[in-house]
Amino acid sequence: MDLQELINSITPLDKPAMDAAAKRQAELAKPPGSLGRLEDLSIQMAGITGKLHNHIEKAHLLVFAADNGVVVEGVSSAPQSVTLQQTVNLTRAKTGASALCKHFGDEITVCDVGVNADIKEPAVLNKKIAYGTQNIAKGPAMTREQALTAIQIGAELAQSTDADVFGIGEMGIGNTTTSSAVLAVLLNLDVETVTGRGGGITDDSFTKKKQVISQAIAINQPNPSDVVDVLSKVGGFDIAAMCGAFLGAAASHRPVVIDGFISVVAALCASRLCPNATAYFIPSHASYEIGYEKAMQAMDLQPIFLLGMRLGEGSGCPLAFRVLDAACAVLNGMATFDQAGINDDYLEEIRQGDQFTVEGAK
Repeated sequence: MDLQELINSITPLDKPAMDAAAKRQAELAKPPGSLGRLEDLSIQMAGITGKLHNHIEKAHLLVFAADNGVVVEGVSSAPQSVTLQQTVNLTRAKTGASALCKHFGDEITVCDVGVNADIKEPAVLNKKIAYGTQNIAKGPAMTREQALTAIQIGAELAQSTDADVFGIGEMGIGNTTTSSAVLAVLLNLDVETVTGRGGGITDDSFTKKKQVISQAIAINQPNPSDVVDVLSKVGGFDIAAMCGAFLGAAASHRPVVIDGFISVVAALCASRLCPNATAYFIPSHASYEIGYEKAMQAMDLQPIFLLGMRLGEGSGCPLAFRVLDAACAVLNGMATFDQAGINDDYLEEIRQGDQFTVEGAK
């Protein structure tokens, strides 16, 4: 399946299923809307799968690992070798995201799409496109064909993996730089408004990071209306593969959780390629990176958690899986007013409008 066929296969959410879920939520023995986002998620879940009753039994985190040539410009405090070591550690439940997956019993697949080393760990899925990207401050990160290959790898992995819900994470030193570049181009924003300090850098390095991103955009002149062009010129193999995974999950009618900054930029790429895909996305936590909010606003999404997290890897996804599971459990398990033996006539007037908000309250 080529990219256009993949995009064409992604349909809007199932409205009759969503209507049925909303109707059942209104019949459950509780004040209207009293379970907030859990109600919204249960309705979204019905639209995604086309089923009223859903269950989260298999949650799977997909992590895409790749190196970025731009690290030679001094945009990161960590050496590039960390990508290799943490890619391996992800398979051993020794990183934040993988420790959470192990704790909750979630599956994890770590896919090498461009680590700048030969990985001998058999648990790492080898889909290496190249040994890292080129330096975006000097020219394009990759060819257009390589970007399309990365998108296809991500889509095929999501479509071929057995899961009820996906999370999309990454591992790659320097990828907050490439993500900021992609975001600045797609949203036509100043580099300063979307660029954070990533894993932590000095003031001098932070200034250099923003200069490098501006230089990369000026040299490569990516076309903001062509997502693949943007990814190929100032992106990374990881972001492109993650974009494909978001599309692949949507094409297979399964919910897919956004992690932090790099993940949300990849989700935005998928959303721009296929607006229908956006309805399949479930944000986890609000990333500490300043560009995160801009990407969320562009997709009209809101995170579930505010935890001050900025680790990446997909670390927010196992937490969001639990909330989505809870949303399904509420819809499936709660009694309706009839089943609970409660006459709900007293709610008729309340259901006509918002009878809960206190004006002026913060």
